[in-house]
Amino acid sequence: MLNFKGILRSSLIDYPGQITAVLFLPKCNFRCPFCHNPELSLFSEKGEDISEELILSFLDDRKGKLDAITITGGEPTLSEGLLEFVKKVKDKGFLVKLDSNGTRPEVLEELIPYVDFIAMDIKSSLESYERNCGVKVDLEKIKRSVELIKNSGKDYEFRTTLVRSLTTEEDIKKICSWLKGSKRYVLQQFDKRNLIINEDLKSEVIYTKEEMENFKIICSEAFEEVDIRGY
Repeated sequence: MLNFKGILRSSLIDYPGQITAVLFLPKCNFRCPFCHNPELSLFSEKGEDISEELILSFLDDRKGKLDAITITGGEPTLSEGLLEFVKKVKDKGFLVKLDSNGTRPEVLEELIPYVDFIAMDIKSSLESYERNCGVKVDLEKIKRSVELIKNSGKDYEFRTTLVRSLTTEEDIKKICSWLKGSKRYVLQQFDKRNLIINEDLKSEVIYTKEEMENFKIICSEAFEEVDIRGY
């Protein structure tokens, strides 16, 4: 049985085209310096738990008002019982979106038949991946997750948070080469709020709207659709 650490009861932006509740699971195996939910990775044992039973009861009450749930974190695939929970949610008639960092392709493969939308964070080009994750990373697992998602037959997006000192135009070009032919790529503006892992980034000069639009143009030849979020 899962225990959640937070819930956003209704969102119009977390699942494209759907009204979704957002469920937050604890624990993460990355330490990204720009993390916007550091309390879930650094202090996952703190705070009150929200039981799976309470979440399922909430969903029963929201039938006809919510279209979907979005499961995020932290890194959801680290939580035992996730597959069983997703099946219960699907039985209630809701769409399911999964956010993941792609480090556990074996879990992702089990989940794919039961989810409707997958959003995978692409931290940087493969050459710069570990720097942006703050830990050692098995890049073969990252690449396997990318291929699983691309070939899943499900709706999906890859997304990168752009931090000027960590992700350069050259990194973006390398990401485009790596993920070329994918359906949707999202360029996310860096959010300075709630920084704990690397507070030095609070002084970071964020990319301008014009720079983000230029990155979008660069990416447009590699992907079917490119979006910008955060402006």
